[in-house]
Amino acid sequence: MREYKTKEQKKKFYKSKEWKLLRLKVLERDNYECQECKRKGLLYTDKHDSNKHKQLDVDHLKEIKYYPELALEIDNCEVKCVRCHNKKHNRFKSQKKNNKWNDEKW
Repeated sequence: MREYKTKEQKKKFYKSKEWKLLRLKVLERDNYECQECKRKGLLYTDKHDSNKHKQLDVDHLKEIKYYPELALEIDNCEVKCVRCHNKKHNRFKSQKKNNKWNDEKW
């Protein structure tokens, strides 16, 4: 079984043809809409354009670091906007005090 614990292992996985194909299938399945925003009654969508900076991520619901066997399972993935994906992984910790967005909006 593959492991995805190091930065290099994850980087190789996310550049793989298998991941890129699955990512596209998930984007299409979820209609290029952030599923987290939808659950909150909001709508964030972006039609995929490979020439512009991506605004949508495909998130593993169960992290591949802990569940490598689910890395390529479509049911373990969903579309999230960059903001919701970053929030899930607590990537806003250092910006929390200065962040103009609050949980009421998101």
